[in-house]
Amino acid sequence: MLIHIFRRMLLMIPVFVIVSFGTFMLARYAPGDPVLVRAGPRADPEVVERIRHELGLDKPVIIQYVDYMGGFVTGDLGESISKYPGTPVAELIFPRMFISAQLGGMGLFLVFFIGIAVGILAALKRGKWLDPFLISISLFFHSIPSIIFVPVLLYIMVLQLHLVPASGWEGIFSLRVVIPLMVFTLPGIVGPARLMRVTLLAELGEDYIRTARAKGLPEWKIVLKHALRNAMLPMTTVIGLSLVSILEGSFFIEQLYGIPGIGSLALDAVYARDYDIIMALTMIVSGAFLVVQLITDIIYTLIDPRVSLEGSSSE
Repeated sequence: MLIHIFRRMLLMIPVFVIVSFGTFMLARYAPGDPVLVRAGPRADPEVVERIRHELGLDKPVIIQYVDYMGGFVTGDLGESISKYPGTPVAELIFPRMFISAQLGGMGLFLVFFIGIAVGILAALKRGKWLDPFLISISLFFHSIPSIIFVPVLLYIMVLQLHLVPASGWEGIFSLRVVIPLMVFTLPGIVGPARLMRVTLLAELGEDYIRTARAKGLPEWKIVLKHALRNAMLPMTTVIGLSLVSILEGSFFIEQLYGIPGIGSLALDAVYARDYDIIMALTMIVSGAFLVVQLITDIIYTLIDPRVSLEGSSSE
């Protein structure tokens, strides 16, 4: 396992460099000039060029990339160019990322907890009315566009019932996050529910399950100890890759509800062509994605020792 981890870490380096270089070039050659955003549309050309020189944006692009990566590997994420001039990017990103992680983490927990429970219940009730009913309800919430779902929730829960505030952020355990969590959770249940239903039904049809039943084991023990454990393998990958999304935040939800998370910051950075913020966000999310993939592989072997890390790495 240690050899596999070392190999995967070595493979992360070129992937990380390619992603960072591509993002850096796209940002530099995209329409718009952050220096003009910072200086203002009526700024004197000499002032614009002075700011460009101070920020190092008059150097060749390759030199700019090397300078940025040299600072990044030492923990220097740069500073905001246009949106929050002079403010270190780390001071902007990490507090907002913590807010998005709280909202996204709670949302993902609810999505997979409810989705897995619905999928297990649907699989165990196969052929009965509860099976199609549960999946149909999940598909119903998934099919409603957020642009329709959100106003309906606001109208019912805020204007009519006066149950929760309309917007703002006071922490993950405040009433203000009820509607954002509903918007995040309800449409996402169907994916884990359908995956769990299909994989659990497949496992319940395997020979080892029939052997366990022939031995007289209780049905609950067969499902929980044997079938469910193997059915969770595909779900492990989905959960692992979904964890990265809690660092990205939700552009739509955070903008609409006034939540000061990473999603709203990223959107502001794109509009303002704030290079260093865009780069830092991309690097952090891509790095987290690579690390989560490695952790998911390791968890696979813990759940099912039949999975061979050495075999998978050599294929």
